[in-house]
Amino acid sequence: MNENIEKAVKKGTTTVGIVCKDGIVLAADKRASAGYLIANNKTDKVHKLNNDSVITMAGLVSDAQLILKLSKAELRLKKIRNAKKPTMKETANMLANIFYQNIRKPSMVPGIVSFLLGGRDAIGYHLYDIGVDGSLSKMDDFVSTGSGSPIAYGVLETLYNKELSIKEGVILAKKAINSAIQRDMPTGDGIDVFTITENGAQKVETQHLIKKIE
Repeated sequence: MNENIEKAVKKGTTTVGIVCKDGIVLAADKRASAGYLIANNKTDKVHKLNNDSVITMAGLVSDAQLILKLSKAELRLKKIRNAKKPTMKETANMLANIFYQNIRKPSMVPGIVSFLLGGRDAIGYHLYDIGVDGSLSKMDDFVSTGSGSPIAYGVLETLYNKELSIKEGVILAKKAINSAIQRDMPTGDGIDVFTITENGAQKVETQHLIKKIE
């Protein structure tokens, strides 16, 4: 990967995905940074694609927002055309194709964004890491992206096991994001946590860590 692109992708966030025995947990911090400036401290970096899938975003906000809109529209069209919901593999491949095309378009501002995708279908639960270059990797345990990911990985490597329940996965995701908040300057201000279970995709927790001076 080009060194400048790699630096941009690692900049300014921490996202985490965890495979549990009864579902998927996805989480991210809430800080949007522009260099050393905190541009927004209430940013939503985890979004529902539909009732069965969730993505986290890392990279340029404008590209992430556009790709999110395109993806939701494409999934709705696929469902109408095929008279059934797309599988998670189809959803992941669709996103990877969008990324592949996006990064290779000549532009004054190159499209730089990566996603974690978690969801369920008739086969089971799935977690994917979709790279800025359109690469696609299916994860069977956990994954983290962003500038705080090396710190988050330390927590995940130490505490993860394949028998984690969703409840335990939520606790682990919060610990991983919080560790990055403590040590990674562009990561901060709060945590959003989503789960995908037999009840579908839903936000289970939002924590704001902004301190106000009275």
